[in-house]
Amino acid sequence: MKRVTLFLVAIFTMASVILNAQDKQVVLITGTASGFGKATAEKLIEKGYIVYGGDIQVEENKYLDKIGGHALVMDVTKEDQVKAGVQKVIDEQGRIDVLINNAGYGSYATIENIGMDELNYQFDVNVFGYARLQQAVLPHMRKQKSGRIINVSSVVGEVSTPMLGWYAATKHAIEAMSDALRMEVKHLNIDVVKIQPGAVKTGFDAVAFAKMEASYIPEDYEELADDFKTYMVDSYTKVEGPRGTADFIVKAVEAKKAKTQYRTTADARLLMKIKDWRSEKAFDKMMSKQLKKGADKVRKNAEK
Repeated sequence: MKRVTLFLVAIFTMASVILNAQDKQVVLITGTASGFGKATAEKLIEKGYIVYGGDIQVEENKYLDKIGGHALVMDVTKEDQVKAGVQKVIDEQGRIDVLINNAGYGSYATIENIGMDELNYQFDVNVFGYARLQQAVLPHMRKQKSGRIINVSSVVGEVSTPMLGWYAATKHAIEAMSDALRMEVKHLNIDVVKIQPGAVKTGFDAVAFAKMEASYIPEDYEELADDFKTYMVDSYTKVEGPRGTADFIVKAVEAKKAKTQYRTTADARLLMKIKDWRSEKAFDKMMSKQLKKGADKVRKNAEK
């Protein structure tokens, strides 16, 4: 009797292990070497998800292999790397349940003065990179008749400001792409979710400001550019890190019925409310005034 009991316990244990393995969702995230991607990957791995993370920063991304994830070498502007990464996940796991498009890049400049090579690269990473991942993953999601695509956008996907115009344009494109895709794949049991953070300290700002410093700014724009940098550099010293937004991304992964969008920071939610209450001209005036007033305040405090 004791042997029979032990045998049954072993059988049930094995069955439980198999079922648990089958229940674990497979998640592919881009841009996992830092910022939102890294924070989200760490949280999902801790919760038991099977996580693959692709990034162009190969060495910085190797932490995934040490904490139970799977690091992929992936430059989202290179179609061969995207296809190879997706195929590796399919070969090893047989499915992809969630795609989190997160890899991003930005530079600050006036609409007139950003170089075309820089502009093309920004769209290649932020928009076409998302498109490449979606086109590589969707055939598998369509076959399994399930899936969730989470596109990390930004509040500037709906609100643009001076010096942010082209970066905001890439996020506007992500918003439009996500909205169309959501309606196209709904009948296939595939969800599409937008994540809209405001200002968050991820390291993105340092790269964007460095690009702005290296760019040519005509005299006509110098005062505006100086006000923008003064105000924004100070603002980034006061904002939260990436983990709060990562919590929202995890929430979007886990939700039985995910929302179409999650505004993840207080400033993102407030800014959209203000925009909804004002005409475009009134909003323009308010933003310009806030930029100038904020920069003057920072300079005045620095003199004390």
